[in-house]
Amino acid sequence: MTPPQSRTHSLEVVDLQLGYGDREVIESLDLVIPPGRMTAIVGPNACGKSTLLRSMSRLLAPKRGQVLLDGEQVHRLPAKEVARTLGLLPQSPIAPEGITVADLVGRGRHPHQSIFSRWSKDDDIAVAAALQATETVDLADRPVDELSGGQRQRVWIAMSLAQQTDLLLLDEPTTFLDVSHQVEVLDLLTDLNRVRGTTVVMVLHDLNMAARYADHLIALSDGRLHAAGPPDQVLTVDMIRTVFGLESRVIVDPTSGQPLMLPMGRHHRNDSSTDRPADVASSERWAPSPSTRGEDDRRGH
Repeated sequence: MTPPQSRTHSLEVVDLQLGYGDREVIESLDLVIPPGRMTAIVGPNACGKSTLLRSMSRLLAPKRGQVLLDGEQVHRLPAKEVARTLGLLPQSPIAPEGITVADLVGRGRHPHQSIFSRWSKDDDIAVAAALQATETVDLADRPVDELSGGQRQRVWIAMSLAQQTDLLLLDEPTTFLDVSHQVEVLDLLTDLNRVRGTTVVMVLHDLNMAARYADHLIALSDGRLHAAGPPDQVLTVDMIRTVFGLESRVIVDPTSGQPLMLPMGRHHRNDSSTDRPADVASSERWAPSPSTRGEDDRRGH
């Protein structure tokens, strides 16, 4: 299923150089984010993933190069104008002390208000929908600082959803979540993408979740672009070895039809004569043929 394209916006970086003081983090980076699609940025720690998101969202000015939102330099646009189009959920957001869940989620509506237009029925509807989508309705009156890590993360995602932007950037949105809630959050973002055409860009550490949910993968290494494209072209043995320094096997996920990475540590290995994991053959046997898979199956949801 192709998501609607009527409300998408373009986002790209051109010859981007980012850093903090004398320390360079991103060097000469060129990227185009596919509009109306799900993009996952992967790479080892300290490779520049979070720094890149901060610059895309106007929080960090480039040392050189440009971030272009609909062809305009994002750092020259008014902050509120950017916030109506592009939302960011950072890695470790901090809530004001004592604020309730409903009040925090409501702050996602600030870009849509002005001194002439205060809180409206549309704001109520947006907040209620965001709470319901993230299953946090029963938490609405509770202080955010009393919640568990997983609950708090879902509340922050609700605030991002209430902002109702056409571009949504998320830095590790599954942090603190158990596996069932990780899947729920990624399914929720997929629904947002398919129903509203929202362009979603997320940093993920889990390569297999990234390959399953993203249409487009970006692999960064030492502040540079190593590879970008569909998951079956980016998540390869060579990429994992070069970018992560890890030996692995990549097979076809029998559930999604997407690539599935099997890490190879020093222990718990099946060192057979074929040097292949025992379940590779059965996984390949269950994998649908590329010629018979539809687009939704290839996206793996």
